[in-house]
Amino acid sequence: MTITYSCIANGRSILAELALTGGSYKESTAIVLRQVLLKAEQKSTIQMGSFVYHTLLIDGITYLCATDNALDTVTPSAFLKNVSDAFVRNPLLSQDYFPTSNAIEVDFQQVLGKYMVKYNNNEDDGSILTLKSQISDVKSIMTKNIDKVLQSEEKLNSLSNQMDETEVTAKTSQKTKLLKRILWKHFQKMTVITLAIFLLIIILLSTNIIPI
Repeated sequence: MTITYSCIANGRSILAELALTGGSYKESTAIVLRQVLLKAEQKSTIQMGSFVYHTLLIDGITYLCATDNALDTVTPSAFLKNVSDAFVRNPLLSQDYFPTSNAIEVDFQQVLGKYMVKYNNNEDDGSILTLKSQISDVKSIMTKNIDKVLQSEEKLNSLSNQMDETEVTAKTSQKTKLLKRILWKHFQKMTVITLAIFLLIIILLSTNIIPI
């Protein structure tokens, strides 16, 4: 996921904006801002064309960002919260009106750019770390399952040694069949988990969460 555009608006008037990619966001942004004002909801997510617009409305100020993927809503939310906090702390806002100069626009283009780069970079790192953690968990499960199977086999051998030859032959056969079923079930479970990991990787690659 990439944050490609962001802006700060007072009503429908954009105070500052920044786009990291080419193309025009003005028409879609105007529609989104209009919907935000009509609904007056603090948070909203709106699909417009190939982009997803996330908004945060606080005290009449709308903080907006556009992303190229709808799967991740946590990163845009954190981005908008950081931008809103930085905006409120700005000394220019101590006045009872917004200055007519471009002071806010110049200042907050830098703020928008700073946080866009930060969250775009962190999102990629976070996805990779999450995937590595999931793979590590699967390895841990597989190791525990194998240990359990080996322990079961040891108990089976110990039990067999305590029985007479006739009973050993019959019961060993039963235990062997049981062990085979246990091993087969573990094999099926590991196969499903492995396929799930590959499917997850394919989804992450296809949605650009992990860049190719």
